[in-house]
Amino acid sequence: MSFKDLYGNSQHRKNVAHFASIASLASVDGEVNDAEKVVLDRFARKLDITETEYEEVMKNPGAYPIDPPTSLDRRLERMYDLFKIIFADHDIDDDERVLIKKYAIGLGYSNESADKVITRSIVIFGGKLDFEDYAMLVRK
Repeated sequence: MSFKDLYGNSQHRKNVAHFASIASLASVDGEVNDAEKVVLDRFARKLDITETEYEEVMKNPGAYPIDPPTSLDRRLERMYDLFKIIFADHDIDDDERVLIKKYAIGLGYSNESADKVITRSIVIFGGKLDFEDYAMLVRK
């Protein structure tokens, strides 16, 4: 049975694929820690992931295809979600950097755009904003 057969609703299929991307990032360093589990549980509720789907995804999160959104806002939202799980432990390691770059490209960013979004996101999520960036973000 194919992935699409299992999840007939197109939006729900996208949510499962997005959850699998998040789970893949959480497990990239070998084990899902308690902070990552809390974030995964929150995303499962937000994305309407059933307990059965949750268990299946966690068995092999890399088995689910990335289903890229067509709008920039939705892509940014997906990247934001992914960075929330990466920074659940307040750090980003090399494996997570490699994986987030693959996902960014899979979501439809060019290589150059992916690098920019990732670099800026690391600064924001890492809490290392300089005053000019902070002021720009707050003034919007």
